[in-house]
Amino acid sequence: MASRTTRIAFRSALATATVVAAFGCGSSPITSARIEAAIAPTFANLVHVQLSRVGLARVEASDIKVTASCHKLVPGSRTGGAGEWMCTLDWYGPNHMVLRDTYDLSVATDGCYTANVDATEGHLGGPTVKASDGKDVRNLLYTFEGCFDTT
Repeated sequence: MASRTTRIAFRSALATATVVAAFGCGSSPITSARIEAAIAPTFANLVHVQLSRVGLARVEASDIKVTASCHKLVPGSRTGGAGEWMCTLDWYGPNHMVLRDTYDLSVATDGCYTANVDATEGHLGGPTVKASDGKDVRNLLYTFEGCFDTT
């Protein structure tokens, strides 16, 4: 039979493990709202930089309006948390022409993500695009990374 001290230590360890497990099973700080709030301005900033890199007319990032709609890819999974996500970005500039792109996101537990444009999207181009001077430049909109606060 275990000693009283051993039983108390075991109960204490069990109680601690239960508390840790209970808090660990709470809702995730990674939500669609946080991802959407992070990816939209990141994408707008990248469009702004990309236009200047390829030699097109300058458009301020604040003039590029982006709306993001993101959801988790695994059917029946929680609505939040790290893993595979899909985001649809509707964006337009001063000419009010709306473009829509779909990105696959891999979101880590620290709130950092990698976004890859869906291969079926045709108007964004591939990993490189031609600048107005004929040079190939990296397509900043094809794959990009970002992070958001999870606290």
